[in-house]
Amino acid sequence: MAIIGIDLGTTNSLGSVYRNGSVELIPNAYDSFMTPSVVAVKPDGEVLVGLPAKKYQLEHPENAASLFKRKMGTNEKIKVGKRSFLPEELSSLVIRSIVSDAERFLGEKVEEAVISVPAYFYDEQRYATKKAGTLAGVKVERIINEPSAAALALYYIENKEQHILVFDFGGGTLDVTVVDCLGNVVGIESIAGDNMLGGSDFDAIINDSFVKEHGLYELDRLEREALLTACEQGKIRLTKDKETEIAFVREDGMKFTSHYTLKRLAEESEEILKKIRNVVNHALRDAEAGVEDIDEVVMVGGSSKMPLVQSYMQFLFKKIPLVTVNCDEQIALGVGAFCGIKAREEGIKQYSLSDVCPFSLGTSVLNEGNPDKPYNLVIIPRNSMLPCSIEKSVVTSSNNQKELRIGIYQGEAMYAEDNRKLDEIKVRVPARIAGKEGASIRYTYDINGLLIIDVTTTAGKHVSKMISQNLTEDELKAHIKELEKLKTHPKDVKENQELLKKLAKAAEDNTGYTHEWVMTAAEYFEKILDEQNVWKIEKMRMQIEGDLSKIATVSDGDSNVVENFLKTYESEIESGDDGEMTNTPEEWEVFKKWIN
Repeated sequence: MAIIGIDLGTTNSLGSVYRNGSVELIPNAYDSFMTPSVVAVKPDGEVLVGLPAKKYQLEHPENAASLFKRKMGTNEKIKVGKRSFLPEELSSLVIRSIVSDAERFLGEKVEEAVISVPAYFYDEQRYATKKAGTLAGVKVERIINEPSAAALALYYIENKEQHILVFDFGGGTLDVTVVDCLGNVVGIESIAGDNMLGGSDFDAIINDSFVKEHGLYELDRLEREALLTACEQGKIRLTKDKETEIAFVREDGMKFTSHYTLKRLAEESEEILKKIRNVVNHALRDAEAGVEDIDEVVMVGGSSKMPLVQSYMQFLFKKIPLVTVNCDEQIALGVGAFCGIKAREEGIKQYSLSDVCPFSLGTSVLNEGNPDKPYNLVIIPRNSMLPCSIEKSVVTSSNNQKELRIGIYQGEAMYAEDNRKLDEIKVRVPARIAGKEGASIRYTYDINGLLIIDVTTTAGKHVSKMISQNLTEDELKAHIKELEKLKTHPKDVKENQELLKKLAKAAEDNTGYTHEWVMTAAEYFEKILDEQNVWKIEKMRMQIEGDLSKIATVSDGDSNVVENFLKTYESEIESGDDGEMTNTPEEWEVFKKWIN
């Protein structure tokens, strides 16, 4: 029984498989790797999916649906002709079409699929994606982030150790990921994204400009759909040509045309490009990286074909980005490679892919200035490596308080109520003076969306709660057993304690630059331990262990060697703002002239 990868895209979807030592894309019935993510229902009840649905949509837009991926995880019904569907139901039809193509291509039944999703999908959106697979008749045990898949594909193909930024720009979403490719590990350092920003926004910008230029404010639905299609085709032509004509014929036969150039598109798309820059800055900031730290910018997704977007990324990074010939296939190739890893296939089973938590997880705490608006205390910060387990402490905020109410929130907002509330735990505490009683709160979170909250009061009472939308009872038991290993504070881990003892002994035995380096390294390692990021701790422990062994072979007179180590750790401690990319009005004018 085969396992396939599916890049479930906003505008197009692809299937892939790992077999015979390589990743292969799966062709559909129309001899194309790309299946349009479009579903149509004809008046007689016949359901069309993919290319036939897209063609039918041109003449009967009211009987077809597209861009429904943007509504995944919501309960919004999408009307298609006389019927209504949930987003995951429409997605399941696309998945079923790809599974059918795969079974024909492979000559065997497909029972399992790995599906890619935007990195910034919430748990509900990921669950809806898994549900779409179930509705399509396949098991979906694992969801993989799209930019992570793209990074895996690149590293598997090039096998080159480097620090890269993956810019995944599709028809409806943008994901930006900073990735460290080292050894056989593709390590995700940070992700940022916008689920409502994609190539279709350029279509809308051109459409609005065309309407304004010609005063076409009173078009009917069919005319609006036809104009939007003409604008989309014009945008596509601008991927090859520097200028083009966009023509539209109204139902009364009157024709309208507009001349478009890359410069005009840049001028009208300034707000979109600013949003792109903000997402890129977000990813770099969370990775504590600057533009100069990125070895390569890798652009994937169909909308990365746009010369305007490529030029803008080159302008921001001052280097030519890597855009593969078939950049819209990169994610599917990565999902296919992951299928090989999952199946422990020879030639690829040694690779591993780490991932991070895209959103912070926290709890509500007192806001003394405005008690009606509690603050959100972040326990697991966004971009923490998964799985992870972090503990923080809280205390009572009023005299004779008898209960702690621990709200569980997901999001980045300062006030708890502005984030997404996942659940709440109530635990009794002895009534005493404010601050004398409290509890430790531990959040343990894994890559499958399982969140375990452990609350232990100072009086010794323990309450535990699991939050999961998409795991069976057996899966829960297996994951809980695995996550129990993480519920020890890093300061209590034997290897970390031994390293601190080594550093303390080295501080006693040395003077000068060496003593200063040891103290700085110890300070930084203790700081990392407090963050409780096990992956970051392990990486830093290995670095300090290696540096300690090198320091032992040089005398304090070799000040250059020791001073270089010292600078490394001092820069880590002081790291913060590596310099974000900004576009002043003057720089924006330079860009428009440059692209022209």
